[in-house]
Amino acid sequence: MQHAIPPNPRKTTTLRRLGNVDIAALRAAVLAIPEATWDAENAVKPNRFEALDRTRHIVFRFVDSTRDWRGSHDRPAWAQWRELLLPVMEAATRPYGYARGAYPRVMLARMAPGGVIQPHRDANPAAKWPHKVHVPLLTNDRVTFFIDGVGHHLAEGESVEVSNMAVHAVENAGDTDRIHLIFEYYDPDQPSWLSAA
Repeated sequence: MQHAIPPNPRKTTTLRRLGNVDIAALRAAVLAIPEATWDAENAVKPNRFEALDRTRHIVFRFVDSTRDWRGSHDRPAWAQWRELLLPVMEAATRPYGYARGAYPRVMLARMAPGGVIQPHRDANPAAKWPHKVHVPLLTNDRVTFFIDGVGHHLAEGESVEVSNMAVHAVENAGDTDRIHLIFEYYDPDQPSWLSAA
């Protein structure tokens, strides 16, 4: 019989607002990405999950295995984008106070008007430990992020940890795209349930 793997006790169980960060340079660069690049990157993305529906992604870093967050790799776009991404990610995660942090998954997610991400939990073991952080780069007042059925609005430039262990969903009822920088973050110095495995 397989034991249930517990989530990291430091993770939020709902939503944790981390504060505003300067997204100006990153946002300008992201808004200049050609449609052909979005389509090409989305075609080769490693995160193909049914709940994501038609949301397009550009994946910069990804886990080596969905069973363990501790091994991850850079994808081709990381080298080009890291100088723009890292200042935003480091500012967003400063409130955690970790001496050294790691980012196993980093991506852009673009949802068209009328788009929906179906209610789901991030079920794979590698998702249970890292904090999942969103930084909206482009949004509108009619984008709603649901956690356990409660709707939240995430503002442009605000970094927010969301509970990926709770049932979460997204709806873009507005007239513009919703583009988020989404990444995972964890403390390599924190003892984990895999240490004893």
